[in-house]
Amino acid sequence: MADIEKVRCLIIGSGPAGYTAAIYAARANLSPVLYEGILPGGQLTTTTEIENFPGYPNGISGAEMMEDIRKQAIRFGTDIRYGIATKAELKPNHNIITIDGEKQIEATTLIISTGASAKYLGLDDEKKYAGMGVSACATCDGFFYRKKTVIVVGGGDTACEDALYLSRMCAKVYLAVRKDKLRASKVMQERVVNNEKIEILYKHEVIGLDGDNGVQSALLLKNRGESSQEEYSLPVDGLFLAIGHHPNSGLFAEYLDLDAEGYIKTKGATAQTNVPGVYAAGDVADPSYRQAITAAASGCKAAKDAERYLLANGL
Repeated sequence: MADIEKVRCLIIGSGPAGYTAAIYAARANLSPVLYEGILPGGQLTTTTEIENFPGYPNGISGAEMMEDIRKQAIRFGTDIRYGIATKAELKPNHNIITIDGEKQIEATTLIISTGASAKYLGLDDEKKYAGMGVSACATCDGFFYRKKTVIVVGGGDTACEDALYLSRMCAKVYLAVRKDKLRASKVMQERVVNNEKIEILYKHEVIGLDGDNGVQSALLLKNRGESSQEEYSLPVDGLFLAIGHHPNSGLFAEYLDLDAEGYIKTKGATAQTNVPGVYAAGDVADPSYRQAITAAASGCKAAKDAERYLLANGL
Protein backbone atom coordinates (compact mmCIF):
# COMPACT_ATOMS: atom_id res chain seq x y z
CA MET A 1 0.00 0.00 0.00
CA ALA A 2 1.22 3.50 -0.87
CA ASP A 3 2.51 5.93 1.73
CA ILE A 4 -0.10 7.59 3.90
CA GLU A 5 -1.02 11.10 2.82
CA LYS A 6 -1.24 13.58 5.70
CA VAL A 7 -3.71 16.48 5.73
CA ARG A 8 -4.79 19.01 8.34
CA CYS A 9 -8.49 18.83 7.53
CA LEU A 10 -10.30 15.99 5.77
CA ILE A 11 -13.98 16.23 4.87
CA ILE A 12 -15.98 13.11 4.06
CA GLY A 13 -19.19 13.85 2.16
CA SER A 14 -20.28 16.51 -0.29
CA GLY A 15 -23.77 17.74 0.49
CA PRO A 16 -24.52 21.25 1.78
CA ALA A 17 -22.71 20.41 5.03
CA GLY A 18 -19.55 19.09 3.40
CA TYR A 19 -19.19 21.79 0.79
CA THR A 20 -19.92 24.57 3.29
CA ALA A 21 -17.39 23.11 5.71
CA ALA A 22 -14.91 23.14 2.83
CA ILE A 23 -15.57 26.83 2.09
CA TYR A 24 -14.92 27.85 5.70
CA ALA A 25 -11.96 25.51 6.17
CA ALA A 26 -10.32 26.72 2.97
CA ARG A 27 -10.78 30.37 3.88
CA ALA A 28 -9.13 29.58 7.22
CA ASN A 29 -6.09 28.18 5.36
CA LEU A 30 -6.66 24.64 6.60
CA SER A 31 -6.00 23.24 3.10
CA PRO A 32 -9.01 20.94 3.25
CA VAL A 33 -9.31 17.77 1.20
CA LEU A 34 -12.89 16.69 0.46
CA TYR A 35 -14.01 13.30 -0.81
CA GLU A 36 -17.39 13.51 -2.49
CA GLY A 37 -18.58 9.97 -1.81
CA ILE A 38 -20.98 7.83 -3.77
CA LEU A 39 -23.33 10.72 -4.66
CA PRO A 40 -21.44 13.98 -5.35
CA GLY A 41 -23.59 16.83 -4.09
CA GLY A 42 -25.59 14.57 -1.79
CA GLN A 43 -29.32 13.85 -1.73
CA LEU A 44 -30.13 17.40 -2.74
CA THR A 45 -29.01 16.66 -6.30
CA THR A 46 -32.11 14.49 -6.70
CA THR A 47 -34.48 17.36 -5.80
CA THR A 48 -36.04 18.90 -8.89
CA GLU A 49 -36.39 22.45 -7.58
CA ILE A 50 -35.51 24.24 -4.35
CA GLU A 51 -37.41 27.36 -3.41
CA ASN A 52 -36.75 27.66 0.33
CA PHE A 53 -32.99 28.23 0.35
CA PRO A 54 -32.04 31.89 0.93
CA GLY A 55 -30.50 33.66 -2.04
CA TYR A 56 -32.49 31.98 -4.80
CA PRO A 57 -35.69 34.03 -5.10
CA ASN A 58 -36.74 32.27 -8.31
CA GLY A 59 -35.81 28.81 -7.13
CA ILE A 60 -33.05 26.53 -8.39
CA SER A 61 -32.59 22.84 -9.02
CA GLY A 62 -30.79 20.87 -6.33
CA ALA A 63 -28.06 19.86 -8.76
CA GLU A 64 -27.41 23.46 -9.83
CA MET A 65 -27.29 24.74 -6.27
CA MET A 66 -24.83 22.08 -5.18
CA GLU A 67 -22.66 22.83 -8.19
CA ASP A 68 -22.66 26.52 -7.20
CA ILE A 69 -21.54 25.69 -3.66
CA ARG A 70 -18.97 23.21 -4.99
CA LYS A 71 -17.44 25.87 -7.24
CA GLN A 72 -17.29 28.24 -4.29
CA ALA A 73 -15.37 25.65 -2.25
CA ILE A 74 -12.93 25.13 -5.14
CA ARG A 75 -12.50 28.88 -5.57
CA PHE A 76 -11.02 29.13 -2.08
CA GLY A 77 -8.66 26.21 -2.59
CA THR A 78 -10.48 23.06 -1.50
CA ASP A 79 -8.99 19.90 -2.99
CA ILE A 80 -12.14 18.04 -4.09
CA ARG A 81 -11.75 14.43 -5.07
CA TYR A 82 -14.05 11.62 -6.08
CA GLY A 83 -13.80 8.61 -3.80
CA ILE A 84 -15.62 6.63 -1.16
CA ALA A 85 -14.43 6.19 2.42
CA THR A 86 -14.34 2.45 3.07
CA LYS A 87 -12.55 2.19 6.42
CA ALA A 88 -11.90 4.44 9.40
CA GLU A 89 -9.63 4.46 12.43
CA LEU A 90 -10.24 7.45 14.66
CA LYS A 91 -7.75 8.72 17.22
CA PRO A 92 -7.07 12.28 18.41
CA ASN A 93 -4.90 14.01 15.77
CA HIS A 94 -4.40 10.71 13.91
CA ASN A 95 -7.55 9.80 12.01
CA ILE A 96 -6.78 7.22 9.34
CA ILE A 97 -9.34 7.05 6.54
CA THR A 98 -9.08 4.52 3.72
CA ILE A 99 -10.49 5.61 0.37
CA ASP A 100 -11.82 3.04 -2.11
CA GLY A 101 -10.16 0.26 -0.13
CA GLU A 102 -6.69 1.43 -1.16
CA LYS A 103 -5.52 4.97 -0.46
CA GLN A 104 -4.95 5.96 3.17
CA ILE A 105 -5.13 9.49 4.50
CA GLU A 106 -4.12 10.63 7.97
CA ALA A 107 -6.16 13.65 9.03
CA THR A 108 -5.41 15.88 12.00
CA THR A 109 -9.04 17.01 11.95
CA LEU A 110 -11.91 15.13 10.36
CA ILE A 111 -15.33 16.45 9.37
CA ILE A 112 -17.94 13.77 8.76
CA SER A 113 -20.80 14.92 6.55
CA THR A 114 -21.93 11.63 5.06
CA GLY A 115 -25.64 12.44 5.32
CA ALA A 116 -28.61 10.16 5.85
CA SER A 117 -30.45 8.04 3.32
CA ALA A 118 -34.24 8.02 3.22
CA LYS A 119 -35.82 4.62 3.68
CA TYR A 120 -37.77 3.43 0.67
CA LEU A 121 -40.32 0.69 0.20
CA GLY A 122 -38.09 -1.21 -2.21
CA LEU A 123 -40.42 -0.96 -5.19
CA ASP A 124 -39.06 -0.77 -8.73
CA ASP A 125 -41.63 1.97 -9.37
CA GLU A 126 -39.93 4.20 -6.80
CA LYS A 127 -36.86 4.33 -9.03
CA LYS A 128 -38.96 4.63 -12.18
CA TYR A 129 -40.78 7.72 -10.89
CA ALA A 130 -37.91 9.29 -8.95
CA GLY A 131 -38.26 13.04 -9.42
CA MET A 132 -41.56 12.47 -11.24
CA GLY A 133 -43.94 12.00 -8.34
CA VAL A 134 -41.89 10.18 -5.71
CA SER A 135 -40.34 12.16 -2.88
CA ALA A 136 -38.91 11.56 0.57
CA CYS A 137 -39.05 15.23 1.59
CA ALA A 138 -42.43 16.93 1.96
CA THR A 139 -40.95 20.31 2.90
CA CYS A 140 -38.67 20.16 -0.15
CA ASP A 141 -41.20 19.14 -2.77
CA GLY A 142 -44.67 19.75 -1.33
CA PHE A 143 -44.98 23.13 -3.02
CA PHE A 144 -45.15 21.43 -6.42
CA TYR A 145 -48.33 19.58 -5.46
CA ARG A 146 -50.54 22.56 -4.75
CA LYS A 147 -54.21 21.70 -5.22
CA LYS A 148 -53.27 18.13 -6.11
CA THR A 149 -53.82 14.77 -4.44
CA VAL A 150 -50.95 12.94 -2.74
CA ILE A 151 -50.39 9.91 -0.56
CA VAL A 152 -47.99 9.79 2.40
CA VAL A 153 -46.61 6.45 3.59
CA GLY A 154 -45.91 6.02 7.30
CA GLY A 155 -47.54 6.04 10.70
CA GLY A 156 -45.13 7.90 12.96
CA ASP A 157 -44.63 11.54 13.88
CA THR A 158 -42.71 12.30 10.68
CA ALA A 159 -45.49 10.91 8.50
CA CYS A 160 -48.12 12.87 10.41
CA GLU A 161 -46.04 16.05 10.23
CA ASP A 162 -45.63 15.58 6.50
CA ALA A 163 -49.34 14.93 6.00
CA LEU A 164 -50.23 18.06 7.96
CA TYR A 165 -47.71 20.13 6.04
CA LEU A 166 -49.00 18.88 2.70
CA SER A 167 -52.61 19.48 3.72
CA ARG A 168 -51.92 23.22 3.70
CA MET A 169 -51.39 23.21 -0.06
CA CYS A 170 -52.82 19.96 -1.44
CA ALA A 171 -56.45 19.34 -2.26
CA LYS A 172 -56.36 15.90 -0.63
CA VAL A 173 -53.84 13.92 1.41
CA TYR A 174 -54.06 10.19 2.00
CA LEU A 175 -52.01 8.67 4.80
CA ALA A 176 -51.25 4.97 4.22
CA VAL A 177 -50.56 3.14 7.48
CA ARG A 178 -49.59 -0.53 7.55
CA LYS A 179 -51.10 -1.21 10.95
CA ASP A 180 -54.52 -0.48 12.43
CA LYS A 181 -53.26 2.51 14.38
CA LEU A 182 -50.79 5.38 14.24
CA ARG A 183 -47.47 5.28 16.07
CA ALA A 184 -47.31 9.06 16.36
CA SER A 185 -47.71 11.01 19.57
CA LYS A 186 -51.27 11.59 20.80
CA VAL A 187 -51.17 15.28 19.97
CA MET A 188 -49.99 14.57 16.43
CA GLN A 189 -52.63 11.87 15.98
CA GLU A 190 -55.38 14.25 17.04
CA ARG A 191 -54.23 16.90 14.57
CA VAL A 192 -54.23 14.44 11.69
CA VAL A 193 -57.56 12.85 12.58
CA ASN A 194 -59.22 16.25 12.90
CA ASN A 195 -57.86 17.56 9.59
CA GLU A 196 -60.62 17.33 7.01
CA LYS A 197 -58.14 17.23 4.13
CA ILE A 198 -56.39 14.10 5.45
CA GLU A 199 -57.84 10.61 5.07
CA ILE A 200 -56.09 7.84 6.98
CA LEU A 201 -55.97 4.46 5.24
CA TYR A 202 -55.31 1.94 7.98
CA LYS A 203 -53.97 -1.52 7.10
CA HIS A 204 -52.85 -0.29 3.70
CA GLU A 205 -49.60 -0.70 1.83
CA VAL A 206 -48.47 0.89 -1.40
CA ILE A 207 -47.33 -1.93 -3.69
CA GLY A 208 -46.97 -0.07 -6.97
CA LEU A 209 -47.29 3.16 -8.94
CA ASP A 210 -48.58 3.95 -12.40
CA GLY A 211 -48.77 6.89 -14.78
CA ASP A 212 -47.48 8.43 -18.00
CA ASN A 213 -44.60 10.88 -17.51
CA GLY A 214 -45.25 10.92 -13.77
CA VAL A 215 -47.28 9.32 -11.00
CA GLN A 216 -51.01 9.25 -11.70
CA SER A 217 -52.13 6.45 -9.37
CA ALA A 218 -50.95 4.23 -6.53
CA LEU A 219 -51.69 0.53 -6.31
CA LEU A 220 -52.75 -0.28 -2.76
CA LEU A 221 -53.11 -3.51 -0.85
CA LYS A 222 -55.68 -3.41 1.94
CA ASN A 223 -55.61 -5.72 4.98
CA ARG A 224 -52.38 -7.41 4.03
CA GLY A 225 -51.62 -10.43 6.22
CA GLU A 226 -55.28 -11.16 6.89
CA SER A 227 -57.62 -13.62 5.20
CA SER A 228 -59.29 -10.88 3.19
CA GLN A 229 -57.08 -8.77 0.96
CA GLU A 230 -58.01 -6.25 -1.66
CA GLU A 231 -55.89 -4.59 -4.31
CA TYR A 232 -57.11 -1.39 -5.86
CA SER A 233 -55.85 1.66 -7.68
CA LEU A 234 -56.09 5.11 -6.08
CA PRO A 235 -55.70 8.24 -8.23
CA VAL A 236 -52.87 10.38 -6.80
CA ASP A 237 -50.36 12.85 -8.20
CA GLY A 238 -47.51 12.05 -5.86
CA LEU A 239 -46.10 9.65 -3.28
CA PHE A 240 -44.29 10.94 -0.19
CA LEU A 241 -42.26 8.48 1.87
CA ALA A 242 -42.03 9.13 5.60
CA ILE A 243 -40.81 5.84 7.00
CA GLY A 244 -37.55 7.13 8.38
CA HIS A 245 -33.91 7.68 7.43
CA HIS A 246 -30.69 5.72 7.77
CA PRO A 247 -27.84 7.96 8.96
CA ASN A 248 -24.71 7.01 7.04
CA SER A 249 -22.64 6.59 10.19
CA GLY A 250 -21.85 2.87 10.15
CA LEU A 251 -18.24 3.38 9.09
CA PHE A 252 -17.57 5.32 12.30
CA ALA A 253 -19.77 3.41 14.75
CA GLU A 254 -16.83 1.71 16.46
CA TYR A 255 -15.38 5.04 17.55
CA LEU A 256 -18.17 7.60 17.84
CA ASP A 257 -21.11 7.92 20.21
CA LEU A 258 -24.36 7.38 18.31
CA ASP A 259 -27.96 7.70 19.39
CA ALA A 260 -30.43 4.82 19.23
CA GLU A 261 -31.12 5.46 15.53
CA GLY A 262 -27.47 5.73 14.56
CA TYR A 263 -27.12 9.52 14.35
CA ILE A 264 -23.73 10.84 15.49
CA LYS A 265 -23.93 12.65 18.80
CA THR A 266 -22.32 16.08 19.06
CA LYS A 267 -21.56 18.13 22.15
CA GLY A 268 -23.88 21.01 22.95
CA ALA A 269 -24.13 23.61 20.21
CA THR A 270 -20.86 22.46 18.62
CA ALA A 271 -20.10 19.90 15.92
CA GLN A 272 -17.61 18.14 18.23
CA THR A 273 -17.97 14.37 18.62
CA ASN A 274 -16.58 12.33 21.49
CA VAL A 275 -13.23 12.04 19.66
CA PRO A 276 -11.17 15.26 19.85
CA GLY A 277 -10.66 16.77 16.42
CA VAL A 278 -13.50 14.81 14.84
CA TYR A 279 -16.67 16.68 13.90
CA ALA A 280 -20.04 15.73 12.45
CA ALA A 281 -22.20 17.97 10.29
CA GLY A 282 -25.40 17.71 8.32
CA ASP A 283 -27.97 14.93 8.27
CA VAL A 284 -25.63 12.31 9.72
CA ALA A 285 -25.89 14.19 13.02
CA ASP A 286 -29.38 15.67 12.61
CA PRO A 287 -32.42 13.49 13.33
CA SER A 288 -34.74 16.49 13.61
CA TYR A 289 -34.49 18.97 10.74
CA ARG A 290 -32.69 17.45 7.73
CA GLN A 291 -32.84 20.66 5.69
CA ALA A 292 -30.22 22.07 3.32
CA ILE A 293 -29.99 25.31 5.29
CA THR A 294 -29.41 23.60 8.64
CA ALA A 295 -26.89 21.24 7.05
CA ALA A 296 -24.95 24.16 5.60
CA ALA A 297 -24.97 25.93 8.97
CA SER A 298 -23.63 22.84 10.73
CA GLY A 299 -20.89 22.56 8.11
CA CYS A 300 -19.83 26.10 9.01
CA LYS A 301 -19.75 25.15 12.69
CA ALA A 302 -17.69 22.04 12.02
CA ALA A 303 -15.07 23.98 10.08
CA LYS A 304 -14.87 26.72 12.72
CA ASP A 305 -14.55 24.10 15.45
CA ALA A 306 -11.75 22.37 13.51
CA GLU A 307 -9.94 25.69 13.03
CA ARG A 308 -10.13 26.48 16.75
CA TYR A 309 -8.94 22.99 17.66
CA LEU A 310 -5.87 23.27 15.44
CA LEU A 311 -5.02 26.73 16.82
CA ALA A 312 -5.51 25.70 20.45
CA ASN A 313 -3.25 22.71 20.04
CA GLY A 314 -0.59 24.36 17.92
CA LEU A 315 -1.32 22.10 14.98
